[in-house]
Amino acid sequence: MKKVIEIKDLYKIYNETVEVKAVNGVSLSFSEGEFAAIVGPSGSGKTTLLNIVGGLDSPTSGSVIIDGTDISSLSSKQMIDFRMHNIGFVFQAYNLIPVLTAKENAEFIMQLQHKSKTEREQRIAELFESIGISGKENIRPNKLSGGEQQRVAVARALATKPKFILADEPTANLDSKSTADLLDIMKKLNQEENITFIFSTHDQRVIDRAERVITLEDGVVKSDNLSTK
Repeated sequence: MKKVIEIKDLYKIYNETVEVKAVNGVSLSFSEGEFAAIVGPSGSGKTTLLNIVGGLDSPTSGSVIIDGTDISSLSSKQMIDFRMHNIGFVFQAYNLIPVLTAKENAEFIMQLQHKSKTEREQRIAELFESIGISGKENIRPNKLSGGEQQRVAVARALATKPKFILADEPTANLDSKSTADLLDIMKKLNQEENITFIFSTHDQRVIDRAERVITLEDGVVKSDNLSTK
């Protein structure tokens, strides 16, 4: 399998009154089409690691190479452009824009890419159909259920056909049925479109679906196991 993400000797150190190594010498690689979960207690470094891989935060030292590009060498503008074309994000808090409709939220990144109206409408229609929210296009987030809002967030992440989806606690605010439905959708997309999914999660329901589980503790990789399922 082709390695598409390589993390080499990564550190993130916060110096306040006491030095804290949020990420402490992590080296990992991910192959194309993986469905992996990064787990561990609160404060273990999961979200920090995910944010560095996604270019939302910078490491103190070490490197992250994504599809041959060392993202630590990119300028802020280059990083924004790289993220826009390669990485989709799904967050615990959905991060939808309240004044925009579901469709407008989902196509927002495509607008930043200057995609045509026809291309945007076709892609969003396909996505809303595939993730089960057709008919919700013109509804604003406050009129959608939590599960529906998270599906819109997934549609937004997928709209630009990214190679990678980074999902930070995406099921934390969802009930069991919404979680199962969302994970079914993500797994289907992973299998059919070969998108690499990396989750940061406490949720056993996500961990049970993952094909690979990486455990962090105090910023250090304690275990890295492929599923036997």
